[in-house]
Parts: sequence; structure tokens; C-alpha cells
Amino acid sequence: MAGPDAQIPANRFLALFSRLLLQSGDALPASATPAELRDEILKLHREDFDQALGLANRHHVVVRALELWRGAMREAGDRERAQWAENALAVERARIKASLPALANICAAFERYGYGIAVIKSLDHWPDIGCDLDLYTDAEPAHVLRLMRRHFCAELEDRSWGDRLACKWNFRVPGLPESVEIHVGRLGQIGEQIKMATSLLTRSRKVDVEGFAFCCPSIPDRLMISTLQRMYRHFYFRLCDIVDSGSLADRHLIDYDALCSLAQSAGIWEGVATYMAIVSDYIESYRGFGVDLPQFVREAARFGGEKIYFDRGYLRIPIVPQSVGLYGSQLAGTLTKGELRNGARLSLLPWLATAAAVGQKLTGSDKGIW
Repeated sequence: MAGPDAQIPANRFLALFSRLLLQSGDALPASATPAELRDEILKLHREDFDQALGLANRHHVVVRALELWRGAMREAGDRERAQWAENALAVERARIKASLPALANICAAFERYGYGIAVIKSLDHWPDIGCDLDLYTDAEPAHVLRLMRRHFCAELEDRSWGDRLACKWNFRVPGLPESVEIHVGRLGQIGEQIKMATSLLTRSRKVDVEGFAFCCPSIPDRLMISTLQRMYRHFYFRLCDIVDSGSLADRHLIDYDALCSLAQSAGIWEGVATYMAIVSDYIESYRGFGVDLPQFVREAARFGGEKIYFDRGYLRIPIVPQSVGLYGSQLAGTLTKGELRNGARLSLLPWLATAAAVGQKLTGSDKGIW
């Protein structure tokens, strides 16, 4: 990319949060916030803050961004704007504080019955968490349904075509604002990742969060799950994806050789390499340098941050030809390995996406399809 002046988002609030988290650094003290960035915040009115807060929620960076916002306003002596952030932080932290014990209780219930269970995606954003609580288990679907209903009085939500193919269920648990999404025995946008799913629990690690111990995917699995979600399903990034994955790279926690081997086995290495190239390029556009990617990662990437654009609240990846090319590569690799059933599943994806697009155009929603 062209350096710090080539900032990607067209939305001023996303650009503001990107500068807060990537120029200052989410681990740096508020005194590191550049003076011009503090001056920009000082110009914002209450309605601006409310809009910015909505975007921060959508991008799962409320706690990290508002802590820096609050610190900058305290340093500037603006008590009013600091209090806006303090109030919003209190609400978000209360939500998170209520969610963690519930998540721990669900995991403990599965473990008591001898089922493998791992928290995927939701804790990647810590100290933020997502709007859903995502889990993977090796339990049989009937056991999952029985356990959730019997122990948590959970109500099963309607399942879309995509949910059924991906073998996942969403539950509403009384008193818990977040939906609990459980992936059962499969991963991937259409449930094509069986080998990756069955080995996920064997590579998992324990993560301590606020006194609770959770089983979470290994770093390579975590990045592959993020790639499947962003590059092969939703075709957009959240700011948290950039910050989370960039932090792993900056802290030298990514074994790129292991990541490459696992991603090649799953047929998504080009997608993973492209995901990391986008992360690096986006970070470079705000702080002047990206993350230290090995050359073989760059060479495997099909494109980078130059293709990303802001639209409808997110950082979008073009469907044609970029995402279509990645899908074609995954399908070809799956068929070459003789995985005919998984290839058949993947071949349904264009039809499902088309139905979702038509539904969105006709009714304003792809609910029930995607």
C-alpha cells in the first residue's frame, strides 16, 4: 500500500477508531494519543459520539477504542466527553461480565458429559467480545439440543438453509442477551471442513479470562476460522479482525509454517495468506508499516488491502473476481483430494448465495437462507 496517507475507510468514525487503535496502539497509554487525534475528538458532538458508538459495537472494539477515547479526553481536560465514554464502557462491561459466567457454565455442562467443547471467535476480541457466543463441539446434534434445553432452558432459533448445511444451531438462553451459536462436528461456510473440525479440539489451548478457564482454538486454527468467516462467507472485515490478527503477528505468536501446512490441508491457504495480507496492508495504511509477513505468505496472497473498501458499515471484499477466485481454488483443491462429498457441499454455495441475494433484494433480508 501507499503508506499512512492511503487510509481505506470512507467512514470518518471507522477512520477515527482505526487511528486510535493502530496509530496509538491498543496497548499504549492514553498519553501516546497524537494531539491532532485528540483535537478531532474534541470537535465531535453527542450525536456524533452515539453514531461512533454504534459503529464500534458493530466492529467489536467498544472497550478498546473507548478506553483510549476516555484517556485522551481526560488528558485534554474535557470531562464531558470523557464521561460519555465512561458511561458507554460501564454498559458494555456489564454485558461482558454477565456473559462470561454463562459461557463458562455452558462449557462446563458439555465437559461434564464428556463432550469436547471450545469457544471459537467470541474471545478473540478480548477485552471486547462479539454479539454472539460461538462454540464448537464434537457432541452429536441430538445431545446438544437435549443438553441446552434441559440445563439452560434454551430456545432453539429458526435455522436457515446455510445453518443446516453448516451443521450449526443458535439458541436463546433466558437472561442472556447474546445468542449462543454452536457448530457441531463441522466448520466452514457450508460445513465442508470436517478434518479441520475434528482436529480442532486436539490442538486447543486453555485461555484464562477474568478467572474463567476456556478451551480455545490454537493460533493457526483461530486464524483459519477467521479466514473462513471473512474470506469465504461474509466477504467483509470488522476492525476487530484487523486489530486481533495484527496483534498476534506483532507479538510473534504466529507459526507461519504450521499455519501454511494446516491451511493447505484444509484447502484454504490462499485465503489465509490473502487474509493476512489485508490485515498487514490495512495496518500499514494507518501506522506506516504493516506486520512482518514471510515472503511465502505474500506470494501466496491473491490480493491485499488495495481491494478493500468501506460500504454499509463494514470493510468489504469484492465478490468478483477476488472472492470467486478463492472459492474456485478451494473447490478445485477439495475435488483434487477426492473429497467428493465436501466438494458437493461447496458446489451448493453459489446457489445459496444467489438465493440470499435475491431474497435480500426482494424482501430486504436474507433471513432463512444465509
